[in-house]
Amino acid sequence: MALDRFCKTWDSQYPYISKSWKDNWDNLVFFLQFPPEIRRIIYTTNAIESLNGQLRKFTKNKRIFPNDNAVFKSFYLAIRNIEKKWTMQPKNWRSALAHFYIMFEGRVVIE
Repeated sequence: MALDRFCKTWDSQYPYISKSWKDNWDNLVFFLQFPPEIRRIIYTTNAIESLNGQLRKFTKNKRIFPNDNAVFKSFYLAIRNIEKKWTMQPKNWRSALAHFYIMFEGRVVIE
């Protein structure tokens, strides 16, 4: 198995990586059941990192909120403002969307 070969090669240098991969192998390879187009969408984090950065900017000047509801409202408004700038689809989105449509027939609505 490829994992065993990896461990044999790298265990001496990176033992914790091998252990972590072995302990969590089912979770690591779960996404391999999807076609490459969907995998790219799953493991691309640029959009998430961008959203987190913009939310940090939004809350940078306001560190104290009067209550939990104020935090939720602030984030809701921030996301609404950030959403307006989302004009580009992820790379190869149409191909991924076609795969989503086939795999999850009836659950994906194409507009």
